[in-house]
Amino acid sequence: MSNHEVPQPGESDTATATPCWLVAGGAGYIGAHIVRAFLAAGIRPVVLDDLSSGHREFVPAGVPLVVCSVVNQELVEQVLLDHQVSGIVHLAGFKYAGVSMQRPLHTYTQNVTGMVSVLTAAQNVGVNKFVFSSSAGVYGTPSVELVTETTPTTPESPYGESKLVGEWILRDLTRADPSFKAVSLRYFNVVGSGAPGVYDTSPHNVFPLVIAAIRAGETPRINGDDYPTPDGTCVRDYVHVADLARSHVAAAKALMDGRELAPIYNLGSGLGASVKQIMDAFRRVTGIDFTPAIAPRRAGDPARIVASAELAARDIDWANRHTIDEMVRTAWEAPLVTLN
Repeated sequence: MSNHEVPQPGESDTATATPCWLVAGGAGYIGAHIVRAFLAAGIRPVVLDDLSSGHREFVPAGVPLVVCSVVNQELVEQVLLDHQVSGIVHLAGFKYAGVSMQRPLHTYTQNVTGMVSVLTAAQNVGVNKFVFSSSAGVYGTPSVELVTETTPTTPESPYGESKLVGEWILRDLTRADPSFKAVSLRYFNVVGSGAPGVYDTSPHNVFPLVIAAIRAGETPRINGDDYPTPDGTCVRDYVHVADLARSHVAAAKALMDGRELAPIYNLGSGLGASVKQIMDAFRRVTGIDFTPAIAPRRAGDPARIVASAELAARDIDWANRHTIDEMVRTAWEAPLVTLN
C-alpha cells in the first residue's frame, strides 16, 4: 500500500494497537512537522489535507493521506471511523492575514465552517480530544510589550477573527460537553525546518520570501519601515517549527493522560526580532550581502507582537530551543533537499 492510500478498518491489528491522531492540515509545512513528532513519540498519525497549500511529498512514507477539505463533514467522519482515531490536531485552514482582507468569505468558510465540520464529525463518532491551531493574530495590535493569554483579543483581519471564533466554539463545546477535552495553541511566527526537504512554501511569509529573492538574485523587501518600533520595521516573535511540533505532542499526551490543561497557550519566545534584524541574520548565515528594498506596509500587519509563554513552558514542554541564526540556517538549507 502506498503512503497515500487509505487503509481499510481492521487492515492492521498492529497499527490499531497504538493511539491514532488525525492531523488535519498535516501535508502543510507545520502539519508535516507535527506528523513527524507524533511518529517519533509512537503515536500513529493519519493526515487529512485538501492540498491547497500542502504537499503530498511532505507526508512521510507509511502515513495515510486522505485528500479532502475539512468542510466535508461526512468524509471527515468516515476517516475518523476508518482509522479508529482517538484525537485530532486541527490546523487545516486559510492562514494569510493580508489576503483574508480581500477574501473574507473564503477565510470564514475554511476556518469557521471547517472548524464546525470537524468538531461535529468528532462528536458524532465519539472523538473527544482536540488540539486547535490558533494564532497570535487574535491579539491584533496589543497595547502591552509582552502579551499573555489574558491580553485582550482585538483581531484586525478576518483571519485573526476566524481563529478567535474557533476558540469560542471550542470554549462553548467544552462547557456543553465536559467530556470533550480541548486546547488552543496560539502560534506566533513559525519559521525554520526540523526535517530536510520540509519547509515553509507560503508566498506571504518573510522567511520564504527572503529565501526566494536571494536564490533568484533579487533584493529582499521589507514591507514598511515607518512603524513605531526601534528600527521602524515590524517586531515579531519567531519560534522554530520543531519546537512547536514538540509541544503539540506534549499537549496530545496530556489530553490522553487525562491531565487538566489551560484552554489556551501562547507558543512564543518572550523575545522580539525586527524584520531588519532577520535580514541581518540572513546576511550572516548565507554570506550573501544585500540591502533590502523598502516596500509599502501590508494591511493587517501590527507593529509589534511578542508573547510570554510561561504557561506553555509549565504544562506542555514548550521552550524556544533555537536561536534566530539557527532558525534562518535550517530554513535556508531545507529547500535544498528533494524528497522522494
